[in-house]
Amino acid sequence: MFIATLIAAKGQLADQDLSTARGKLEAAGATVSATRWIDAGVAADLDFTGDPLAAREALEGQFDATDVVVQPAASREKRLLVADMDSTMITVECIDELADYAGIKEQVAEVTERAMRGELDFAAALDARVALLEGLDERVIEQCLAERVTLMAGARALVRTMKARGGHAILVSGGFTRFAEPVAAEIGFDRAIANVLEIAHGTLTGTVRKPIVGSDTKEKTLVAALAELGLDASESLAVGDGANDLAMIRRAGLGVAYRAKPIVAGAAAARVDHGDLTALLYAQGIPSAEWGTA
Repeated sequence: MFIATLIAAKGQLADQDLSTARGKLEAAGATVSATRWIDAGVAADLDFTGDPLAAREALEGQFDATDVVVQPAASREKRLLVADMDSTMITVECIDELADYAGIKEQVAEVTERAMRGELDFAAALDARVALLEGLDERVIEQCLAERVTLMAGARALVRTMKARGGHAILVSGGFTRFAEPVAAEIGFDRAIANVLEIAHGTLTGTVRKPIVGSDTKEKTLVAALAELGLDASESLAVGDGANDLAMIRRAGLGVAYRAKPIVAGAAAARVDHGDLTALLYAQGIPSAEWGTA
């Protein structure tokens, strides 16, 4: 049994849309056994048997500003969340914002974009960008955190709801601990893993401590957490936007590309292109009345 979830970013779904979705699934060879609202007008489920890939293809793009998640019904609610930070849990790329204080944002942001698209080796690209920050006053980090870093909509609700329901949440970032640790604490993650900017005499040295936290670290973190918590991979959720998130996204029970680069969006089992991070709660069948943000 599979579940197809429709999640409307603008809350514009109607009963007729569920009938249309049912027809699309049946035309793709599925047998639909039930339809139901999670939150009326916003999110709905369709239970079906058949080919999940064909079902996803039949539904994606059929409804305005609506994300579609197709997954097995079993282990739908996840017990482990492993998430990227930059452009996923927060709205910016921290290294680009630091570079702006140094007057070189455009130069650094271009490299960041290429790395996230998978066009450059992540570790080498990170070393190259950090080298350009050599001599930047350490105090700029706190200034950047205060002035530029904004949580992604739905981040607190996602993490705190999953934790309140017995889940575990880990933030794994190719960015820096000086941002990841306070962000993780503010959102409610159990812990944060990120790169360490090296600092001497109050200024950035232009280097980052090795080994670099990259794609391999993210995947290994997910696998190790599953073992530690005694969970099956099907009970995990991974979310990110860049090429360095692909390995963990592919490994997780539900791997989600969140407003992601094309290489990630094309490879992930699920995409969120329209809604905020609460779409991942709807994907787990959790209505808004049960979300936690405190």
